[in-house]
Amino acid sequence: MDPLISRLLLGTGLAILISLAAWRARSLNISGALAATLLGAVIFGLGGLSWAILLLTFFISSSALSRMFKQRKASLEEKFSKGAQRDARQVLANGGISGLFVLLHLALPAANWPWLAFAGALAAANADTWATELGVLSHNAPRLVTNWQVVERGTSGGITVTGTLSALGGSLLIALLAITFWPGARPSLPAALSVFASIGLAGLAGSLLDSYLGATVQAIYTCPCCQKETERYPIHRCGCQTSLDRGWRWMDNDWVNGFCTLAGAALAALAAVLL
Repeated sequence: MDPLISRLLLGTGLAILISLAAWRARSLNISGALAATLLGAVIFGLGGLSWAILLLTFFISSSALSRMFKQRKASLEEKFSKGAQRDARQVLANGGISGLFVLLHLALPAANWPWLAFAGALAAANADTWATELGVLSHNAPRLVTNWQVVERGTSGGITVTGTLSALGGSLLIALLAITFWPGARPSLPAALSVFASIGLAGLAGSLLDSYLGATVQAIYTCPCCQKETERYPIHRCGCQTSLDRGWRWMDNDWVNGFCTLAGAALAALAAVLL
C-alpha cells in the first residue's frame, strides 16, 4: 500500500478515536465530532506527528480550560452565541485555516512557511481561547479594545490584562511546540528564537484582531425581555426573539474566529518570508 494512503488511514482512525472521546466528554456535539474527524484526518494523516501535536495541544488545552472554569462562566453564557460544546462551524473556524496549510505543505514540501503559517493559525486560536477562558478570572472589569471604556464581563471586544497575558501564554505555548517539533532539519538557535517570537506575536495579534472585530463589526443582538446584549440569534436563553443591535448580521462569532486564525497564519508566514 502507498505510504501516503497508509498514513491517511492511520490518521483517520486516530481522528475518529479522539473525536469520539471528545463527544463522550461533551466537548463536541455530533456535528463538531464529524468536523473534527475530517480535520484530524487531514492534519494527522497528511501532516504527521509534528502537525498533530500542535492541533492536539490546542484542542486539549482549550477543552480543559472550558471545563475547569465552567462555573465561572455560567453567569456569562447568556451573552455567548453557543455553549461549551463545539459544533462543526466552531471546529472549522478554529482549525480550518490550519488544515489548508497542511495541504499546501504537501504541494510545497521544501518550503518552511506553510508550517509557520499552520503554527500561527493555531497560536491565534489558542491565544483567543485562553484569553476568553482565563480572562474571567480577572478582578478588574474589562475595557473595550477600541475606546477603553469599561464594559460588562463577556462583552464582545472587552479585554483585560489577565486575558491579554493569557492570550500571549497560549500563543507562546504553540510557538514553543512549533520549534520543538519542527519537521525536517532544525533551524539554528538565532533563527529558532526569531520564529518563536514571530509565532507568539502573530498569535497574540490574531487574538487582538478578534477582540477588535468583536467590538466593531460582529453582530450583537438585544433581548427585548431581558434588555441585555447577546450574540445569540434568533432566540435568547430566556426564550425571547433577539433583534440586531449593531454590527454586520453575517459576522457572527465563528466568522470572527476564522479571521483571527487567518490573521495569525498570515502574520507568521509573512515573518517567515521577511526573516
